[in-house]
Amino acid sequence: MTSPHEAPVLRITGRVLTGPGPEDVRDEIWAVGGRVSLTPPAGSGDALTVSGWALPGLIDAHCHIGLDGHGAIDAAAAEKQAVTERDAGVLLLRDAGSPSDTRWVDDREDLPRIIRAGRHIARPRRYIRNYGHEVEPAELAAHVRQEARAGDGWVKLVGDWIDRDRGDLAPCWPADALREAVAAAHEEGARVTAHCFAADSLPDLLDAGVDCVEHATGLTEETIPRFAERGVAVVPTLVNIATFPDLAASGEAKFPRWAAHMRALHARRYATVRAAWEAGVPVYPGTDAGGTIPHGLIAREIAELVRAGIPAAEVVAAASWGGRAWLGRPGLTEGAPADLVVYASDPREDVRVMAAPRRVVLNGRVVA
Repeated sequence: MTSPHEAPVLRITGRVLTGPGPEDVRDEIWAVGGRVSLTPPAGSGDALTVSGWALPGLIDAHCHIGLDGHGAIDAAAAEKQAVTERDAGVLLLRDAGSPSDTRWVDDREDLPRIIRAGRHIARPRRYIRNYGHEVEPAELAAHVRQEARAGDGWVKLVGDWIDRDRGDLAPCWPADALREAVAAAHEEGARVTAHCFAADSLPDLLDAGVDCVEHATGLTEETIPRFAERGVAVVPTLVNIATFPDLAASGEAKFPRWAAHMRALHARRYATVRAAWEAGVPVYPGTDAGGTIPHGLIAREIAELVRAGIPAAEVVAAASWGGRAWLGRPGLTEGAPADLVVYASDPREDVRVMAAPRRVVLNGRVVA
């Protein structure tokens, strides 16, 4: 494999959206040795030119590499998942739980970077089989420490799931176990995110100091202000929430109360996301790819967030420089990895262009 210093010199020209403000647009940047240069290098006459509307490589803030509907998959299948994301312009993935060891991806300069949350942590028989650690509340904090050390600064909890005795969604953890677990993660230098569909799992998570909530379909007028005040982020995964009616239909005969709940959450999904954003809750795009959701759907998720009522320019920012800053990774700044995606027109004017990248550049090389 070619090393970074052998990467060609690229001139990226047209309109380069670097963020964080709408006025932060450059006419050109350069990729030299796989890194961003804001000034022309010596001998730039031989540079390969890439033209269009350029953004920092996109994020998918909730996906799963190395996971399908049955559990862990082999490296060849995981590679196909990563390549699919890359070719869609996603060059930074937050893997929100996987039983696979994907550290080998870090040695591949042609694949996106992954920020791992370790493996899901769930209650016994309260999540998808073969996905996560299944532990009782007394064991939660210890497993959180384990996954904090195994991951890349994140831990993923399953905050609620169907309770078969109740026949509906219900919180998975008592409040005291959550407080101890989140404190343990923070002591290890990790942030905590939680899968949550329903409303009644959210107050205890907020009290415990959770940093992010996935899906968050149960946000209410009472909890949204608390999210905003504490800066707790939300990743709505609207392309996943779109599957709720089919899920409800498949389980309605056995769990009618749960099915009705899922339909209600689906029906108000756009209003929920819009209310959260209007209140100042940080909202980031994530597809929940892996498991049963295909990879490569970031453009669809972005379009769904716009449909929910978030301005296109705000969603584009959250999908690029803003999301990268939240995840602790640079955008198109001097010396940063030259990871970017180029479109034919301004995605802030029409996000539909994001479904068809003109070029994808990873570590200073055109890869798609």
